[in-house]
Amino acid sequence: MFCALLVSAVFAQSPVPVVYATYGTRQMQADLFLLPSGGSAHPAVVYVHGGGWSGGNRKQFHPQAADMAAKGFVGLAIEYRLSGEAKYPAALEDVRAAIRWLRANAKRYGADPRRIGLAGGSAGGHLVALAGLTGKGPDAVQAVAAFNPVLDLVGFGRRDPANLTGPVAKFLGKTYAEDPALYESASPLSLVHAGAPPFLLLHGDADTTVPYRQSAEMKAALEKAQVRVELLTAEGAAHGFFNRPPWFEPTRKRMEEFFVSTLNKEKHE
Repeated sequence: MFCALLVSAVFAQSPVPVVYATYGTRQMQADLFLLPSGGSAHPAVVYVHGGGWSGGNRKQFHPQAADMAAKGFVGLAIEYRLSGEAKYPAALEDVRAAIRWLRANAKRYGADPRRIGLAGGSAGGHLVALAGLTGKGPDAVQAVAAFNPVLDLVGFGRRDPANLTGPVAKFLGKTYAEDPALYESASPLSLVHAGAPPFLLLHGDADTTVPYRQSAEMKAALEKAQVRVELLTAEGAAHGFFNRPPWFEPTRKRMEEFFVSTLNKEKHE
């Protein structure tokens, strides 16, 4: 209710449904948030929902995407193939396909292909962190905002290495005991490198679903690699805090400030 009211208050125009990729007969859907006043060469953000890689939907970030559109950012809130439909790296490939689609259609929708960011929560936070760290050429982005993100799949795998029923094992299609290297290669914490895009991490320190320590360790790893990183700690907040009062407004504002500072200066490399 809170989020629905916010959307209608800040952005009366409805998002535009688009298809950003097609696999056979499978069409990948997304909601495009455009600037009320149009224009060209504006920064853009791709939003990726959470849900344990097995659920959720692209409406999760509609409030943030609508608000950011009103402030000068083109937004693309995407669906992706869930673990019940396809195993890793399918979901990561979908995020990359969305980045490429937005870049290829930038002129049509008033976006700047040189200024694209990613934002995601929980499982979506994992996917945007992974895409941000591994993207090259047309898949590359200039900034990543991750809300209570899953960053250390190895840690989850080691808890119960032979269990194939947990969300991480279902997502990867194998247990940790079967393929520990797969868990490491899919863990953003294992892939930090110099030259990665700036990161904003937002995490509740009372999160019992994804431990807060994952974001703390990610911040330390990025700092060691001399990558710009900020960590907003939501004191006493549980998992999924960013879409609920009283945290919605401060986290939305912090995300806006982050993307303004990282994407709002045109680059001419």
